[in-house]
Amino acid sequence: MKNVRNAHFWQVDHKIKNVFGTKEVIILPSPIAWQEFKWTKKYFEKKPKEGYFIWVKKTIKAPLFTCIAIFSPKISQNLKNLVVITKNIKAEIYSTCASTKKNLWGSHIGYSKIVLRENSELKIRHFHKWQKGDVVSSNTEFFLAREARLSYTYRCLAVPDTLKTKLTAFLDSRSSVNFEVAVLAKRGNVNMQDSTFLNGEKSRGTMRLRMVADKNSTISAQSKMIANNAGIGHLDCMGLLLAKNSQIDVVPELLNKNKNATLTHEASVGRISEEVLSYLRSRGLTEDEAIDLVVNGFLREEKPFIFKGVSSKDNM
Repeated sequence: MKNVRNAHFWQVDHKIKNVFGTKEVIILPSPIAWQEFKWTKKYFEKKPKEGYFIWVKKTIKAPLFTCIAIFSPKISQNLKNLVVITKNIKAEIYSTCASTKKNLWGSHIGYSKIVLRENSELKIRHFHKWQKGDVVSSNTEFFLAREARLSYTYRCLAVPDTLKTKLTAFLDSRSSVNFEVAVLAKRGNVNMQDSTFLNGEKSRGTMRLRMVADKNSTISAQSKMIANNAGIGHLDCMGLLLAKNSQIDVVPELLNKNKNATLTHEASVGRISEEVLSYLRSRGLTEDEAIDLVVNGFLREEKPFIFKGVSSKDNM
């Protein structure tokens, strides 16, 4: 939440604190974009009440920043966001959604559509940080035109009471998406769903999912890769249990509808081995410090998955 005053779009509760755009990068509250640009009605079913609209018309060297925060008690946000990247344009976005203090009992519902035109490129880093008592639902759809490239990282290391996330990507020919999702749950319930549709020939999709369940927490994850055309897809789902009263349920699903497509997956759920903890303790760490070190390493961002010499982040 540092330097949030400099965010290109900054909303606290229902009040917009700052909007900063240019002719090359148009940034508006979603209700105003709905009125000014008729074509946005294709993506907004009805006039949105709140949220942001970003239209990147020229390649930008510095990242764009958005921040949506809950500051007051019992706020219910219902956000409709739309991001459009123009053909042949590159962009990067850092997005933060959070509660600013404890015991706010807030509700945050976000629905975003991300549109990448032909041969465009977008990197998104999306961060969530919540407090106990909050209820959060995040639903994001990605539409990738021919040869578009998307890298999306989502991290939530402080979950609310209830967290629901849904990611859906639709890929055209030669487009690629790389998802990286990391969640650390402690005294919370998490439900995650993701689906990647390889609709275009030579499209590529990867999902790297890392889940850590600590005390009194439940994580349920469904990860799907659907090949409707000759593409390459891979699911990498791993969970780590830290407490006896925690639970992880992960279901990787591959659906291949094309004989020239290749879909693979790997999945595992386990605990930290005693050998690893013993070794770290022998190096002078306490047990809690050893566990923190392992968890931080487990949740870190990794190098892109490589399949038959083709990287999931090629051209990114």
